[in-house]
Amino acid sequence: MPNPLITLTTDFGLSDQFAGVMKGVISGIAPSARVIDISHDIAVYNVAEAAFVIAEAWPYFPKGTIHVVVVDPGVGTLRRPLLAEAGGHFFIAPDNGVLSMVFDAAPHKVRVISNPKLMRGEISRTFHGRDVFAPAAAHLAKGVKPVAFGKRLTGYVRVWLSKPSKNGKSKWRGTILKVDRFGNLITNFAAKEFEGVKTRPFELRAGTKRIHRLALNYAEAGEGELFAIIGSSGYLEIATNQSSAASLIGCSAGAPVELDLD
Repeated sequence: MPNPLITLTTDFGLSDQFAGVMKGVISGIAPSARVIDISHDIAVYNVAEAAFVIAEAWPYFPKGTIHVVVVDPGVGTLRRPLLAEAGGHFFIAPDNGVLSMVFDAAPHKVRVISNPKLMRGEISRTFHGRDVFAPAAAHLAKGVKPVAFGKRLTGYVRVWLSKPSKNGKSKWRGTILKVDRFGNLITNFAAKEFEGVKTRPFELRAGTKRIHRLALNYAEAGEGELFAIIGSSGYLEIATNQSSAASLIGCSAGAPVELDLD
């Protein structure tokens, strides 16, 4: 790409210098690269939420885009930094399962980032976003080939996030992938795989709440009423009109959710 594109997804927030420093490192190595923020507001340490966000975002970028995902509670440990290729895109992230949903979506190749020449000279134990991941993305954007970063891997962390498990004849157990800004609980029940919710009675359980209604839009329900809705990501969401379903239920990303289809 003549003007390589790099995206950033982190749990760094914007009140500290971390996200800006990563951009500074990238600019110092690959000044022609364009950097786009997908999100810096991933819930702190929440690998599952980051996995969902990058899985939802990457298909909308052009092929050749380099996606950097830094939600890394294991920074400074023996967990490995990865460079993956999937769907014509590149992904740079810690080996903690954060790329699991990308791997579910497309054939992929994975390498360990081990070449010290493609990192900063001094590696902090607490800021690999600056010292490992940002330099790797910048060198890749400058044209360094993936093979130069390190050896291919066949064993890497995969977390089963995208598929609910069957828990009975017509019962499934899933998880909340993300709580969005409006307090909607995005589950891992893909609507196209659970078409029955449109035509049959169902019960969706999260926390102590039971939801039996599927709404077509938010205004269809009364204020404060909990309901299910098919969100823009194609997953079932638990929502409420003009309020936060997360606050009403007391759940966050990673919490279990169950679906019964009668």
